[in-house]
Amino acid sequence: MKTISVVTPCFNEEGNVREVYERVRALMQAIGRYRYEHIFIDNASRDSTFAVLSAIAASDRNVKVIRNARNFGHVRSPMHALFQACGDAVIVLMSDLQDPPEVLAELLDQWEQGFPIVIAVKRTSRENTPMLLLRKIFYRLVNRLADDIETYENFTGFGLYDRKVIDLVRQFGDPYPYFRGMIAEIGLPHAEVPYEQQRRKSGKSKNNFYTLYDLAMLGITKLSKVPLRLVTFAGFAGSLLSLFGGSVYFAYKLLFWRQFTVGIAPIAIGMFFLGSLQLLFIGILGEYIGNIHTQVHNRPLVVERERLNFEHQPGEPVPRSALTTHATAGQ
Repeated sequence: MKTISVVTPCFNEEGNVREVYERVRALMQAIGRYRYEHIFIDNASRDSTFAVLSAIAASDRNVKVIRNARNFGHVRSPMHALFQACGDAVIVLMSDLQDPPEVLAELLDQWEQGFPIVIAVKRTSRENTPMLLLRKIFYRLVNRLADDIETYENFTGFGLYDRKVIDLVRQFGDPYPYFRGMIAEIGLPHAEVPYEQQRRKSGKSKNNFYTLYDLAMLGITKLSKVPLRLVTFAGFAGSLLSLFGGSVYFAYKLLFWRQFTVGIAPIAIGMFFLGSLQLLFIGILGEYIGNIHTQVHNRPLVVERERLNFEHQPGEPVPRSALTTHATAGQ
């Protein structure tokens, strides 16, 4: 019997985690042909999320819980949980219930047909219009900038990944990974399952301008060197423009020596223009240098405070037989 791992990251989701658990449990019981584990990774929630998860784990050995020592962010924490999963396939399912757990059945069907990657693609979304528009612009921008990599539009990470895909992702060894980009870069055959993204069931979104900007820059810098080359091209273009402008002014001054006066306005405008370009270019360079800085430090994805119902401890190899003992407990 194959084993399925469902990974659910959460942060301050006390109103959602029990419903996520119950809907996943009901679905897996209805399918009936898999062992499964449901891994919740709590990113140091400040509400009663961990207490709710602890109560669930005490009554159901299929549920495993990781509690981080602090909030390690929305990028590193989910990836750590992926690497703790021991299933033949791993499903990423968020805890806000915007992605319906019932879609898991379609993901599993496509996997059984031989697709190692099955991504859930938003057909429609009930989020606010400005945010939806910004996401579309981001997806198209990344797709245009990506270096010969086919990216997936309206793909948030919700999907199913075969064990060999997770092993390939682990080989990247990236301490600050862009998971969606990794899946696109791997390039194995994939299937797409469309779904309608719902509104958040309970609580408030943890996304803000900084987290969205961080994810956008991460996607661009991980997949493309085009911005760096655009900076180089812009530098060449600016040099040629400055040479042409200087030559014109010099010639005009020679021809109309007494009547020609430059004034301070062109100089001030030029200084502000060049200054803003330099700041923009330094910012682009800074994003890439920041990635190098993160890689050099090579910190662990997270530091765990505790874990529940696991057969292995942090840092130990993930045993493939970890579910054989308690696979049916709590059913």
